[in-house]
Parts: sequence; C-alpha cells; structure tokens
Amino acid sequence: MFDFVSGLITMGFVVSGLFFLRFWARTRQLLFAAFAAAFWLLAANQALLALSGLPAEERSWLYLLRLSAFVLIIIAIVLKNRR
Repeated sequence: MFDFVSGLITMGFVVSGLFFLRFWARTRQLLFAAFAAAFWLLAANQALLALSGLPAEERSWLYLLRLSAFVLIIIAIVLKNRR
C-alpha cells in the first residue's frame, strides 16, 4: 500500500510540475520555471524514497532533494519580489 500511495504522490508532483511548466511557456517568468523544477525535485525525492528500499536511518540524505526544492522556491519568490 505504501508503494501505491507513494506512486500517487509522485504522479501528483510531476503533474504539478507540468502545470507550472505550461504557465512558464506562456509568460517566461522565472517563478513558474522554479516551481516546476521544485515539484520535479519533490517527485524525484518521493520516487527514490519508495523505490530505494533503504531503512529509515539510512535515507536521510534523500531529503536533501526536498531541501533543495524548498530553497529553490524561496529564492524564486525573493527574486520575484525584489524587482
């Protein structure tokens, strides 16, 4: 059941990334491209968590993908608001 739910979450992140990519194609704003990339990083994190089969103690390094996604979103928002 965990693998099924992880697959659903991964698919949701990928679809959200495609959604923001469509907006980026229309507007060419960096914010939308950053959101698309961040959602794809979150999808990669979720997929690796589900497929790796590592014990909970050994998969902490996988959360660096999640951290980089959130940092990317924060940087894009700050850059958008600075202009």
